[in-house]
Amino acid sequence: MKFDRQKSNVWYKMDLSAVVYPTLQRRDFSSVYRLSVVLKDKINPELLQKAVDITMERFPTYKVAIRKGVFWRYLEPNSRPGPFVQPDIKNPCMPMPFKSNNRYPVRFYYHEKRIAFEAHHSLGDGTGGMFLLQTLVAVYLRLLGNQVGTGGFVLDVNQKPDPEELEDAYIKYARANVCPKRGGERAYRVCGTKEPFYTLNIIDGVMSVSQIKNVAAKHQVTITEYLNAVLLYALMQKQENDKPYKLRPVKIAMPVNLRQFFPSKTLRNFITMVYPSIDPRLGEYSFDEIVSHVHYFMKYYINEKFLRGDITTNYATRKNPVLRVVPLFIKDIVVRKYYSMIQDRNSSAGLTNMGKIHVNDDMKPYIERFDIYMGQPFSSRTNCAVSSFNDTLTVNFASSIKETDVEMLFFRKLVKDGIHVKIESNR
Repeated sequence: MKFDRQKSNVWYKMDLSAVVYPTLQRRDFSSVYRLSVVLKDKINPELLQKAVDITMERFPTYKVAIRKGVFWRYLEPNSRPGPFVQPDIKNPCMPMPFKSNNRYPVRFYYHEKRIAFEAHHSLGDGTGGMFLLQTLVAVYLRLLGNQVGTGGFVLDVNQKPDPEELEDAYIKYARANVCPKRGGERAYRVCGTKEPFYTLNIIDGVMSVSQIKNVAAKHQVTITEYLNAVLLYALMQKQENDKPYKLRPVKIAMPVNLRQFFPSKTLRNFITMVYPSIDPRLGEYSFDEIVSHVHYFMKYYINEKFLRGDITTNYATRKNPVLRVVPLFIKDIVVRKYYSMIQDRNSSAGLTNMGKIHVNDDMKPYIERFDIYMGQPFSSRTNCAVSSFNDTLTVNFASSIKETDVEMLFFRKLVKDGIHVKIESNR
């Protein structure tokens, strides 16, 4: 599907989540995430560029430029040359000025056997990005002469996009009869030494899915619940070691993929946040107690009714008639202030788990593993992303501080529980 910016009046409203991300943009921070895949053979850059050119035409909400209106930002089809593949860099998820890179809010990198895709969160979440990445890999493998079909995360590049792929699914499902209030006490924050601009410290833990699954099963919880418990445990230990004047709750910001609960094909953002937490002021918690607490938290909050209420609250804010007519520059000031003073202080770390990444059988033989990075946190803390492919599970930490206490405590706990972990880093 081709668009000529000079001839087409097509443009896209930003979805309910996307409107916040450009507002938070600053010189040393962009809401950029990275998905990468490691193949079994070295990358051919020329063929990869051809694959990018073909694939981007199939994803019109990614082949865009971010534009400013009087009241809102919007996505405008981009017909400029690009985006162009380039050799990978040491510090991924670099800030993404909206006027750079021929205005494309996406990047493509290669290194040895790895293909990496970075996108500004305004365009979509990790699920939408995974559709683009796997479709790109399929096109690339076909250009090499391999037989790779469609299905799953691989879309047919010869078909026009399904209208549902382009929709703002939040609006479709924000239909609760009440807007639940949000509260939340300020969470414990990791204090660290900020790295020079723009340094992103990456620490990867590579382990066996079957091993971690067995350990989680002993606690009668899922892998996601177990890993959340391990991260809470590490953060609690870190707070104890800091010997703070005042203890605070330890909270994790965890995105939930709403497609699991509401039938949507959207390739844009369709997530909401939940906050598993432990309050050490109530007393000492054993690891078993933390695991149990996380398990029942997930059961209570991660269901269709609570999630529908949450997105209804978000949508009610956007529908506010006063807010709609407030100029964009005033909205930006208010949102930045709210996010930095309230929302960002509501969690101690971030953890996203894409779970098992499904790959079509005819593409599996060419792939070694996947990696996901949430990019630089808004403030001094660490973010964690988890994914698995075949029997390989990777935990990818990203932070902009020198200290690695949380990561060390996290992996130490896994090893103590009998999980063999291979550590990799860009340091």
